[in-house]
Amino acid sequence: MNEHASHPATDTFVAHRNLLFTVAYEMLGSAADAEDVLQETWLRWVEVDLEQVRDQRAYLVRITTRQALNRLRTLTRRKEAYVGPWLPEPMLTAPDVAEDVELAESLSMAMMLVLETLSPTERAVFVLREAFGVDYDEIAAAVGKSPAAVRQIAHRARRHVDARRPRRAASARETRAAVESLRRALETGDLQALLDVLAPTVVYMGDGGGLKHAAPRPVIGADKVGRLVIGGTGRIRHAIGFGPAVVNGNPALLVRLDGEIDGVMAIRVEDSRITGLYYVRNPEKLSHIASEVPLALR
Repeated sequence: MNEHASHPATDTFVAHRNLLFTVAYEMLGSAADAEDVLQETWLRWVEVDLEQVRDQRAYLVRITTRQALNRLRTLTRRKEAYVGPWLPEPMLTAPDVAEDVELAESLSMAMMLVLETLSPTERAVFVLREAFGVDYDEIAAAVGKSPAAVRQIAHRARRHVDARRPRRAASARETRAAVESLRRALETGDLQALLDVLAPTVVYMGDGGGLKHAAPRPVIGADKVGRLVIGGTGRIRHAIGFGPAVVNGNPALLVRLDGEIDGVMAIRVEDSRITGLYYVRNPEKLSHIASEVPLALR
């Protein structure tokens, strides 16, 4: 792209890059695939006659959406062959992302998992409408449906998501407090302290992708989850460390083993207790933890 540094197409693309990446990531749950979608978007964008484009931002979002939809269908097939539970790829994000409540909620691990339960078209429509405020006509052009059909899909997707999202979104302060309680319990090996912050029906999911050891299926219930987590860290407590971080716009823990990043622990909080505990260990999903990833809704 450096060869075209002064080209209007490049200037426009760069100006909206963070938005386009965020659109692709929320549709795919994979930062690596979102980067590939941006590359595909760029290749198509430089072939466009800009004089024929009325709204360049909307046009770029349309291209990105179409490329993400194509890749989402491929991802669905890959997930079917995935070893163990599949979790979204975590990203280290700047503190200002956490301050944007709307953006932080849409990027949370819990919400990304809810989006996984939608069909590709439902996910695209929901993300564009709910997270980015795109109008129905533009969404219709992006997904190849009529505006009336898009309204129906949006309604159906919103009802589906509302039935699965937390009853009340936890504040950043509540989530930070829960993460700190989790950190202290893990560092000390205090099972009771961990049980005190876990909801009775907490769900634990570990993603090793067949490359790192992880629970082969979700574990449900505070006692089972507590014993699994404390037991798993107890044997290596001398070598393991837990540091606070902002991941996907929300407080989380970076887990280090012998000083190297071993994984990311994200949580879902309701009524000040942890209802979801998500541990991503797959090394192929940890490439966006080393530095902050810039994101945008507008």
